[in-house]
Amino acid sequence: MLYHLFQYLQEFDVPGSHLVDYITFRAGITLALSLFIAIVIGGSIIKKLEAYYNRQGGENMRDLDNGGKIVSHTDAIEKIQTVLTNMDESEQEKKDDVAKALEKDRKSQTPSMGGLIIIVAILVPCLLMGKLNNVYMLLMILATLWCGALGFLDDYIKIAHHDKQGLKGKFKVIGQVGLGIIVALVMWASPAIVMSENTEVRNPETNQMEVVHAPQVKGTQTTIPFIKNHNFDYARVPQWFGITGKTARGIGWLIFAALAIFIVVAVSNAANLTDGLDGLASGTSAIVAVALAIMAYLSGNVIYAAYLNIMYIPDSGELVIYAAAFIGATIGFLWYNSYPAQVFMGDTGSLCIGGIVGVFALLLRKEWLLPILCGVFFVEALSNMIQTGYFKYTKRKTGVGKRIFKMAPIHHHYQIPAGKIKNVMFQKPIHAIPENKIVMRFLLVSIILAVLTFVTFKVR
Repeated sequence: MLYHLFQYLQEFDVPGSHLVDYITFRAGITLALSLFIAIVIGGSIIKKLEAYYNRQGGENMRDLDNGGKIVSHTDAIEKIQTVLTNMDESEQEKKDDVAKALEKDRKSQTPSMGGLIIIVAILVPCLLMGKLNNVYMLLMILATLWCGALGFLDDYIKIAHHDKQGLKGKFKVIGQVGLGIIVALVMWASPAIVMSENTEVRNPETNQMEVVHAPQVKGTQTTIPFIKNHNFDYARVPQWFGITGKTARGIGWLIFAALAIFIVVAVSNAANLTDGLDGLASGTSAIVAVALAIMAYLSGNVIYAAYLNIMYIPDSGELVIYAAAFIGATIGFLWYNSYPAQVFMGDTGSLCIGGIVGVFALLLRKEWLLPILCGVFFVEALSNMIQTGYFKYTKRKTGVGKRIFKMAPIHHHYQIPAGKIKNVMFQKPIHAIPENKIVMRFLLVSIILAVLTFVTFKVR
């Protein structure tokens, strides 16, 4: 809205009105505004969530020394610290058990649905500073509202109806599939979504490699890492079977649509599985968002795209504005979600950020980079599938279910000391690792993976 207002003021040569023409300026304002909203409004949203959670009879930490009175989040933390401080070091084993019990109580009384903070902190800056006639911005706003509503419905059922299962899995998948179909259809039908391939060829006169710009076309090209001239067209798949022309292009779009559905479902659910420790999902998402913002800026700039020999996507630079809001929202949410968390994002946040990342990558034609960029999400989901599959297989074969990890998703594996759970293949680490240290190590891994993602632009 403010962007369009400043565009109008340019007709009257109002000083400063031309600043909105610069993506970097609008991105900076958007990030600051998003961060401000998440931190300032987040506190009031948490209070409302706590009140609602208590009215619905949610689990709360109670002070047994004070008649079972429900205590606040701050009081709960102080209670844990006081109890542990007063215990003798000789009672270390008992001290560990008490710490775990109190920590479990703290988490049980921490309100969920904190993803509302992220959604508000994304949407408000985007509506103010974004181009609301840009198809990329509109699709990202749709993805935010769609996945946010899906996650909110799941959290609402859990709290209001005291149903731990929440929204049935099949309905979640149906909703995610629906978003994938919409994204694929818009990318196929919209004349505003085009791309231009940049290809390196050797100039026979100078014997130097030069970048050749292809015309802007609609197509099903995507980016494949570690391959020279690494644009791949899904329409080539039917050509391997002798199908050419319009039929091949049509099948190419169907393949892309199927992949779009898979990406949205997979990344959304993987982010949901990652949300198990204070600050893990939000911190990882912030790192991923920074990488996506840089990709969007490079892909939307014809000069940088040519220099890096990557696909040029006209008007995709507007995704930088959305990514800036995403960065600010997730970092601002960390203000309250870092250990010990005052609020959890719940499915409202985790399903939303997963859907956002998946759709964003599809719009940039970088979906094949997600296993590297979102490696933490990928490993979390993979560990869960391996654990479940191996347990079922061994139980069917031997009658006793065995595990690969002490617990899945894998971040919980590091919280449990060796020997605590039987029939586990990997017992290391011997001692449990503190939650905040696990989160920090996962965030460092996420930073390394983000750097490696950009390395693939030149390593081919």
